[in-house]
Amino acid sequence: MNRDEKYTILLDEQIASARRENRYIEFKSNYQDPNKLGEYISALSNGACLDHEDFGYLYFGVADKTLEVKGTTFNPSQEYAKGNQSLEIWLRQQITPRISFTIEEFMYGGEKRIVRFKIPAAVGEPTMFNWKAYIRVDSHTTSMEKYPDWMREIYMSKADWSAMPIEGATIGDLDPRAIKKAREGYKERYPELAEESDKWSDEVFLDRAALTIDGQITRTTILLLGKEEKAHKVPHIAQIAWKCYQDGEIFGDIYTVPFILATSSILGRIRNYRFKIYPPNTMIPAEVWKYDSRSILEGLHNAVAHQDYTQNARILVYERMEGLTFESTGGFFCGQYEDYIYGLKTPKLYRNPALVKAMVNIKMIDSQGYGIHSLYVRQKDRYLPMPDYDKSTDSTVVLHLPGNVIDENYSFQLIANTDMDLTEAVLLDHVQKHIPINDQAISLLRKHHRIEGRKPNLIVSKHIAHATGTKVEYSQHKGLETQACEQFLIQALRDHEYLSIQEMRRLLFPVLSDQLTEEQKNEKLRTIIRRLKNKGLVRNEAKGQHSTWYYNGEKEG
Repeated sequence: MNRDEKYTILLDEQIASARRENRYIEFKSNYQDPNKLGEYISALSNGACLDHEDFGYLYFGVADKTLEVKGTTFNPSQEYAKGNQSLEIWLRQQITPRISFTIEEFMYGGEKRIVRFKIPAAVGEPTMFNWKAYIRVDSHTTSMEKYPDWMREIYMSKADWSAMPIEGATIGDLDPRAIKKAREGYKERYPELAEESDKWSDEVFLDRAALTIDGQITRTTILLLGKEEKAHKVPHIAQIAWKCYQDGEIFGDIYTVPFILATSSILGRIRNYRFKIYPPNTMIPAEVWKYDSRSILEGLHNAVAHQDYTQNARILVYERMEGLTFESTGGFFCGQYEDYIYGLKTPKLYRNPALVKAMVNIKMIDSQGYGIHSLYVRQKDRYLPMPDYDKSTDSTVVLHLPGNVIDENYSFQLIANTDMDLTEAVLLDHVQKHIPINDQAISLLRKHHRIEGRKPNLIVSKHIAHATGTKVEYSQHKGLETQACEQFLIQALRDHEYLSIQEMRRLLFPVLSDQLTEEQKNEKLRTIIRRLKNKGLVRNEAKGQHSTWYYNGEKEG
């Protein structure tokens, strides 16, 4: 492969990547003026730092709106800036601190001339042009002065906040219960050291697990193991706020260090219960937990690991009937969440390297990029909608973990096709959530009869419910809905004028779900009678131990 072919492939990949907005790739049809070019270099260098890329890229010869490759007449070696000075020399003088950007030319597809600027990411301080820092926001290049949080992030790109030692802190500031739990996690992570680690003193264990650094208590140590009353020794807020919305009421609590215990406490507060999904192709319902406990802890621990504590914000956990939402401050630190769904990417960098290392060692998180992947797999295996990060921004990560069925046909598809790969499951989840998918994805799902309808009005296919020979069994499992039972009972009272409780049982029990116990069927009958009585449709007359129910025809409607 020659140089032009190599660069052509790279440009195609970066054009595809740029269809999702980022801050480190820019395309221009042609050169404008030296000042604009200087601003672009500053913005792309700073954007690469914020997006945790090694380089930013500026291409001339690609239309910035359509991303069509057209070629360019721009020749940097023949352009001049003020005072008839060479453009490249002038740029290097105006860019501070000095960065070694390179200018490369190649023929795209062997016929269209492209000029590429390869720009190193800013490190430790913003890259400035004419003593002013720039950044790309959407499709515009603007001053970074408007975005102090991003400026701070660049200045801290060399420093690990979580590794900073805490002056005056001692092992006496740590919770013995938290140390015990950390030891248990360490032995799970490193079973070959289980017997040996039991002989270590707490001081030795903390250093070996990277919970301390050379015996020093750090911010990581207090966050994970510190006594609650020692939370103030971390110079920023270290709290998790849990808020629950239930039956029209709102309640919650605020948890602080040690986080290794706090996350387990929050897990214990979240309402988790089994519910049934009645697939059309089996006589046995699928019974699943509303949430997977490991997924709850995954969401909590990822928020703890990747929170930008310098922003003095709490980690937020919202519990609603439809699911759980986790919010942490600081955008995705290395790439986008889509990069990690399939478990194929390992993060290059972390916002809090020391904290992440310690949490990996005590088995709170995974360091290979499999955390998000595991969340998706577990939801798929439980036939529930996929997690999503759709409300995340550059400054906040928002994970939503669904706890109910959105479209039962989606769940039926997963139950009937347990070998469905994760790619298809994610695409099918997009369809049920009415998120657009491309033509290639549509073709893939149609090939396996997963979807129906025409673009953009696609729906999850219902063919499973109709293609099986178990319709009768399915209906017996599901039983009549409450409203249908009410109408059935009303019609019987119309026909016979009155019914005893025993006769009502004989009438309704056969049409209720055959998965209900006798007592559950009796409770269902009592509920139906109570609803009809409250509507004024029925009345009862009791004689001794006998109760007879009559139909109030004149009150119906």
